[in-house]
Amino acid sequence: MANFIEELKWRGMIHDIMPGTEEQLSKEITAGYIGFDPTADSLHIGSLVQIMTLVHFQKAGHKPIALVGGATGMVGDPSGKSAERNLLTQPEIETNLNGIKKQLSKFLDFNDSETGAEMVNNYDWFKNLNFLDFIRDIGKHITVNYMMSKDSVKKRLEGESGMSFTEFSYQLVQGYDFYWLYKNKNCKLQLGGSDQWGNIVTGTELIRRKDSGEAFAVTTPLIKKADGTKFGKTEGGNVWLDPERTSSYEFYQYWLNASDVDAANYIRIFTLLSKEEIEVLEKEHAEAPHLRKLQEALAKDITIRVHSERDYESAVKASQILFGKSTTEDLVNLDEKTFLSVFKGVPQANITKADLEKSGDVTTLLSESTGGIIFKSKGEARKMIQGGGVSINKTKIISPNDGVNFNLLQGKYLLAQKGKKNYYIIHVN
Repeated sequence: MANFIEELKWRGMIHDIMPGTEEQLSKEITAGYIGFDPTADSLHIGSLVQIMTLVHFQKAGHKPIALVGGATGMVGDPSGKSAERNLLTQPEIETNLNGIKKQLSKFLDFNDSETGAEMVNNYDWFKNLNFLDFIRDIGKHITVNYMMSKDSVKKRLEGESGMSFTEFSYQLVQGYDFYWLYKNKNCKLQLGGSDQWGNIVTGTELIRRKDSGEAFAVTTPLIKKADGTKFGKTEGGNVWLDPERTSSYEFYQYWLNASDVDAANYIRIFTLLSKEEIEVLEKEHAEAPHLRKLQEALAKDITIRVHSERDYESAVKASQILFGKSTTEDLVNLDEKTFLSVFKGVPQANITKADLEKSGDVTTLLSESTGGIIFKSKGEARKMIQGGGVSINKTKIISPNDGVNFNLLQGKYLLAQKGKKNYYIIHVN
């Protein structure tokens, strides 16, 4: 059985560990759980650290449990938040649960074996729990002093907006999750981000006080980017695991654009490459940083696992289109979503099919017909075409008098390029 704690240590994935945890894991196959927030029908890459923790846990011969908080999603976790969030309805949570299970199945082996992953929803045990029973049987075991000593509570109480009783009760509710899993699934370990330490310890304390049982905890560091910006965010928002929300091209680019410092950190946390493989890559990267070997290996490994090998290959081809090492055929083979992802933000000209035909020649099309967006005048267009600096759909325009009989990409787009880096989309309606 592989050593789970040792694996996490060399990968830089341990923040806190409760004494006795390693002994418990070496003694027997242990069930351990992580809670996932069902606020959307997809997880984003902020959840990947926890997913990878469960992956290593299962690979080390233990049983991972993914708890999706159908009940806690209705309450809201105050940890790391400065304001109370919107609460979800039961049907919204149900939709979100199904999306999350589908994504977790790409990483974890859900089967009936002793180490098969399992997904549970805490709504199942909270829905029939009477409030009076809860405060009598659970609440009496944890003091208010104990709950108020937690950082997540202190920070909110000191802030301007304060804290509702709903949120204050969150750590008790999460503690009960651990207790329920301990009693019903023989689960002795909770894993999570370092901001969850207070909530997790409340669970181990409840198990100790209510049942004289022993339970354990491990937390991972919160990921920070070297430049201080938030991990998992782009100008467009979250980087999601769902290709409908974040295309495979955008996903691949996120990892490919990591700084050298971040890539060295990410490759240990987010890939399954071995220590030896990573050390070889780090050595190669140090010798020729401009080749970005670390970033490429990271982006490849993670895009294939979250999306697919085919999506990865498509993302690489799409990247080559943007950086000039591609053919017309590569461009034609892009699906519309990837095409629009690659050229997001480039200037667009909208014309009708009649406008296109009326242009007569490519010089008119690239100047007058497209409203001067690409070239301000026919003379400017003619001069650049003659200099060999213009292409449409990745095919160089030879003469200013060439016709406009182009094959439309996706039946509606032309991609014009002037010089090496200036792209324009002509949308033909």
